[in-house]
Amino acid sequence: MRKWLSALIAFGCLFGAAYAQKPAQAWPTKNITIVVTAAAGGVTDVVARAIGQRLTKLWGQDVIIENKGGGGHVLGAQAVIHSEHDGYTLLLAEAGAYVINPLVFPKERVPYDVDKDLIPITNTVRIYHALLASNKLPVKTFADFIALAKQKPGTITYGTAGIGSGPHMNMALLENIAGIKMLAVHYRGATPALNDVVGGHTDSMLISVSSGLGPLNAGKLKMLAIGSEKRLPTLPNIPTAAETVPGFTAGTWFGLSAPMGTPHDVIMKINTAVRAVLDDPDFRKNFLEPRLFFPVASSPEDFVKFLNTERAQWAKVIKEQHLEIRH
Repeated sequence: MRKWLSALIAFGCLFGAAYAQKPAQAWPTKNITIVVTAAAGGVTDVVARAIGQRLTKLWGQDVIIENKGGGGHVLGAQAVIHSEHDGYTLLLAEAGAYVINPLVFPKERVPYDVDKDLIPITNTVRIYHALLASNKLPVKTFADFIALAKQKPGTITYGTAGIGSGPHMNMALLENIAGIKMLAVHYRGATPALNDVVGGHTDSMLISVSSGLGPLNAGKLKMLAIGSEKRLPTLPNIPTAAETVPGFTAGTWFGLSAPMGTPHDVIMKINTAVRAVLDDPDFRKNFLEPRLFFPVASSPEDFVKFLNTERAQWAKVIKEQHLEIRH
């Protein structure tokens, strides 16, 4: 009887241990949701859907993209932080959610702590921003744009992808470096902002180069400059912004994270899979390169180091340039 009880207890312990390990080992066993902190159609959304489609094939589980734009990334981040910490709800957000918000907003405006509430998984892609202008705006060059802004301070409007987003902060940086003042118009994502530039309701905006190419080629707006360090080989006739405003570059990146408490082995499975997608030659040739997206995948540890570096650099810029968020 004692031997039987001992065997039963031992079996129970082994079964319990195996059961406790099963969720991580078998992950994923159901659909995964990637929350995007912007409206559909923007770069964050496009990147999430492209990566999600590849992950669906790798994992054999549907990867669902859920758009939660608005609130300067706060709504999307909160949704992920308050979800189950099991790796089935992830956050794909622009730099603003990870770096800018904590630097420019009071704590009550940012009800989450990147270091305490999120686990960085990997960076995904980096983009350059192009300065677009409505056809109604009487300028032909970036120099014209700067001159007009100086002549009429506070009158030229520019669209953003939300308060604290890359398009917002980079334009605020331009204001400070060039000594101009403009009027920000905030949207729930880059796509609705772009639509209003095309429609002539908003004068200008900074947005990914790829997002501006379609309406540019259709003659619906003007591309005045690109925020890259050098002229892009695919667009040699478009000058860099620094050719007119020395020292000014503009771009942003998009990172993937999970709620704090997500098992480490799940984090590593996600990291490995996403890096495999971004390293795939076919994915690069057919998705990344045509859109001028530059892959910047990394280990979780390197992504943490990158976030700390970005935070320090932006803190310095914000202090030196006296950047302020104006509503």
